[in-house]
Amino acid sequence: MRVMVMVKATKDSEAGIMPSAELISAMGKFNEDLAQAGILLDGDGLKPSSQGKRVAFDGPNRTVIDGPFAETRELVAGFWLWEVKDMAEALEWVRRCPNPMPGPSEIEIRPFYEAADFGEALTPEAAEQEERIRQKIRAR
Repeated sequence: MRVMVMVKATKDSEAGIMPSAELISAMGKFNEDLAQAGILLDGDGLKPSSQGKRVAFDGPNRTVIDGPFAETRELVAGFWLWEVKDMAEALEWVRRCPNPMPGPSEIEIRPFYEAADFGEALTPEAAEQEERIRQKIRAR
């Protein structure tokens, strides 16, 4: 099962306050443990939303919205992509994670859709296309 593990933003992360050397070291150790266990597929920190953009869609129209974005609690400051056997294993790993922020913080875990979740809507042609795309990505 693949999951995205998201570190929620805080006022500090949105202000661009960088983590301490101790936190960087603790997270580095945690990431090494994830990699050693064969769980870590990818992960990184995100710059504050003030350096981002959103694109709003309404039919054929597109509107670009410059950051920063409101509702800090709803923003993502970093992420991991993990391959775990189930949600219980993902929770086990998150509980071992150092607190990713200097104060209170949250981490959200969300499973990815798998091909079987789409049922008959995923035609054989669409499944082949998806597999070709994944192979191209892995080849990089």
